[in-house]
Amino acid sequence: MTRVAAYCRVSTDTPDQAGSFENQKAYFDQYIRMREGWTLYAIYADEGITGTQTEKRDGFLRMMEDARRGLFDLVITKEVSRFSRNLLDAVHYTRLLRRWGVGVIFLSDGISTVDGDAELRLGIMAAVAQEESRRTSERVRWGQLRQMEKGVVFGRSLLGYDVEDGAMTVNQEGAALVRRIYEMFLNERMGVRAIARVLTEQGVPTYTGGASWSGATVLKILKNEKYCGDLIQRKTYTPDFLTHKKRRNKGEVPFVILRDHHEAIIPRAVWEAVQAELARRSTNRNGEGGHGSRYALSGKITCETCGAAFFARTRKNAAGQPYRRWYAPCACSQRRSLSEKELSEAVRKALNDAFKTTPPSLLQGIGERTARKKGEELT
Repeated sequence: MTRVAAYCRVSTDTPDQAGSFENQKAYFDQYIRMREGWTLYAIYADEGITGTQTEKRDGFLRMMEDARRGLFDLVITKEVSRFSRNLLDAVHYTRLLRRWGVGVIFLSDGISTVDGDAELRLGIMAAVAQEESRRTSERVRWGQLRQMEKGVVFGRSLLGYDVEDGAMTVNQEGAALVRRIYEMFLNERMGVRAIARVLTEQGVPTYTGGASWSGATVLKILKNEKYCGDLIQRKTYTPDFLTHKKRRNKGEVPFVILRDHHEAIIPRAVWEAVQAELARRSTNRNGEGGHGSRYALSGKITCETCGAAFFARTRKNAAGQPYRRWYAPCACSQRRSLSEKELSEAVRKALNDAFKTTPPSLLQGIGERTARKKGEELT
């Protein structure tokens, strides 16, 4: 008896394709049972999966593993495009199956890998299937671009906005939190890490329902142009229709930019002020401060030669104990670094030297202000 496996695939999970999927399985079951000397081993199937990426097709990979183990002798499938829309994959996997003593029959294409000219014919049909996939990808991309230009939103809901059927509407509860974050950053002069810490300590859930906020999440909210009513799409793109892997768009393809596309949560003047403040705080080689200071001296200590700002990194010594060291990304040849102790001593000496030349009246004013600040913290 010839043990026969069948493979079927549909590329989408829409209702009409789901019907095609079930019909394929029923057809293969009946086809194999009607052949004398054949016995059905299994039907392997992938639903809603593209044929250009083998690594994402669990049913296909399971079939290949069972073939390697010698569990069946023959594979039947409807056509080459169901088996693979990638020319190299189609040839590679049929060769592997042949090496394991397993033949493949493509019913609609009339190709059997046990025939002498099978690989030539298979290569031609696989190339046709791959080109069809490329054209389909181009049509989809063109259609999406036209929709984007009309203002249709391709994306998910986010804090402050609900996205449904390509339209954005304000979610008032989320919008209030967005406004609060902008207020904390711009008017209360808080850094992104400090904002994240406050929100976490107050038990405010993140948009995804998490309990812990991060500075990176806060920064994304502050930079998101959607909150002032603008929409920028095509921030990612897919350069290869075979891999379907997305890349961040750094100008390789044109962005779709629509100003005043939807109702703003943050007034444009406020949003622009936040961007200016982010730029001012952004750490750079001129020694300016960062979006938020993790340590008291972050961004405040600079290289005397090139002005690069020092930043702290926590490491572990040979005994596994954490320690902190400060580094500066110098543009000069110094490449400076300091231990926490060295930095503390340098700051202490600088303060002592400064106080020696400070007028007594100014020192008295500093002392009164410090005492007043401590009193406020206790009340």
